Amino acid sequence: MFFVILLGILVGCNSSNETKEKNSKEQTTPTTDAEYVEQATFTDLEGNEVAVSDYKGKVVMIDFWETWCKPCLASFPTLQKLEEKYPDRFVVFAVTPGFTDTRDDAQSFANEHEYDFTYLMDSNKLHQKLGVQGIPFKVFVDGQGNFIKKSMGSYGPDKDYKMVQNIIKEHSEMPSEPEKSK
Repeated sequence: MFFVILLGILVGCNSSNETKEKNSKEQTTPTTDAEYVEQATFTDLEGNEVAVSDYKGKVVMIDFWETWCKPCLASFPTLQKLEEKYPDRFVVFAVTPGFTDTRDDAQSFANEHEYDFTYLMDSNKLHQKLGVQGIPFKVFVDGQGNFIKKSMGSYGPDKDYKMVQNIIKEHSEMPSEPEKSK
């Protein structure tokens, strides 16, 4: 009887240690949208890894798009204006999730258009982790690398501009307005 009780205690202690180890591992594995986004890495069109954390100090907008998506392309001029107005505070990651577009499709588009975006491929499938079902789909990260919000679709050029501008002003590390050219 004593042996059975001792065996039960030892098995219980071992299970407790296994649970602690499992919980410790789970804490380091991303489980929320914020954790996935803050740890996100992509591949640029030359095959180099690019991380959200490489852009500390800037608001990063991860814009999931593809070359055939008319609403995606319609938002690009607005995003270009914002990148030009806030070059030290804002960057656009134009991320192709690979629904149908390939790296070559994204490269051809980048070569044919004069947008200054950071063109990337979603090599680590962030769009799947976030449950992206359609595009355009935008994710915002602040200047410290923290997840701000995600947004599906577009609200039109004026509303998109104001929304993104407010995020830049509120979440980048440089709170002052850039001086206007005279």
